[in-house]
Amino acid sequence: MMASDESQSNESAGQARRKAAMAVLAHSEAAEISGRLGTIALPAHENLREPENGLVMVRGRVGGDGAPFNLGEATVSRAAVRLSTGEVGFGYTLGRDRQKAQMIALCDAMVQSDQFADLVEAKVVAPLRAAVIAGRNRKAAETAATRVDFYTLVRGEG
Repeated sequence: MMASDESQSNESAGQARRKAAMAVLAHSEAAEISGRLGTIALPAHENLREPENGLVMVRGRVGGDGAPFNLGEATVSRAAVRLSTGEVGFGYTLGRDRQKAQMIALCDAMVQSDQFADLVEAKVVAPLRAAVIAGRNRKAAETAATRVDFYTLVRGEG
């Protein structure tokens, strides 16, 4: 394998890891993220973008794959953080929770850092992932318990 192929492979693996971490953090509660971040020593960092609230346009498609249309607006919070080592992280979340957006941005930057990536994965992302999966499984079990099967009886022709 050539050096450029190896660096591209490492970069795509890093992007996949970052994407997976962001998916978990976006679906987690702010208190859970804060509790997990409290268990590790946070690196020195600065806010590139102070946490702020805003609106984004939500788009839909007719029939799921037809012509796009503007469905409405959704409130989001966003933040950007830079670690003292140079990694930049971005955090977005639905709603008006600026602190959650900042914590997500900090985790995003730490996931990109060679020094903190494994620590954040083990102490923050992995436990949150387990909680998200457990919550989804619980909801699926509750939904399955209320399932009703309908049968159609057909009279024979005669």
